Amino acid sequence: MRDDFAIFIMSYKRPNNIATLRTLNKANYTGKYYIIVGDDDPCLKEYQEIYGDILKVFNKDEIAKEFDLYDNGGSNKCIVYARNYCFKLAKELGIKYFAQFDDDYIELAYRYPQDGKLKICNIREFDKIVDICIDFLEDTGALTIAFAQHGDFIGGVQNKFLQDRVKRKAMNSFFCKTDNPFTFDGRINEDVNAYVGLGRTGNLFLTFCDVSLKQKHTQQNKGGMTETYNEGGTYLKSFYTVMANPSCVKICIMGDKYLRIHHRVNWNNAVPKIISDKYKK
Repeated sequence: MRDDFAIFIMSYKRPNNIATLRTLNKANYTGKYYIIVGDDDPCLKEYQEIYGDILKVFNKDEIAKEFDLYDNGGSNKCIVYARNYCFKLAKELGIKYFAQFDDDYIELAYRYPQDGKLKICNIREFDKIVDICIDFLEDTGALTIAFAQHGDFIGGVQNKFLQDRVKRKAMNSFFCKTDNPFTFDGRINEDVNAYVGLGRTGNLFLTFCDVSLKQKHTQQNKGGMTETYNEGGTYLKSFYTVMANPSCVKICIMGDKYLRIHHRVNWNNAVPKIISDKYKK
């Protein structure tokens, strides 16, 4: 396993329940990893006792000076602080590449069509996936790339997400270059804020659709962002991106049987385009 890469697992109030570690072990990951927590975590002592030197603790007030929360106050039980700290930590550790993972991943798998059906196969050689992702990051010139998420494949083999294989967005998991940093902004929905806001200025945020991750149910799993989501609801979560990008993001209702409020990005209004010469004055 290459020594210029590490995985940063961002955690909050889950010292005894970091599912991502177990999932990486099942996938036979042999590289470096660190647990990232804020110094205000009420379970900090437990983290220190369990993880020792692989635990990295940061101060949220200091990191908050480096990005925009989009508001004048609210809960600081948010992952955006840790996301921005990861770039600083990677530089301190002297690594060239890193990945940001949440602490609640219960599956890392290949997704592929076969015999007219959508197939799934758990990853057992994650070190190879790391090499592929880093090569993909370098070859595309993307600012970051991410894995697909379990829900992206609803609809099976007819799902356009699967057919495209690469999508212009990145959420949740991020593979990054230390010397090509960017900021996550907004107290909530920071990943969407990043790929829409920075995408509007021509930066590439890409999802690598051949690999997917599955998480525990977000608003039923204690710790992490659950308290913040339960306090504000999905309307508040989505509206942070509307505030930042009102020309191309709106609130909508998603779902068939079980409806929920979500954001919708109008990509025709969001990203730069190459204009045909026929429109030249």
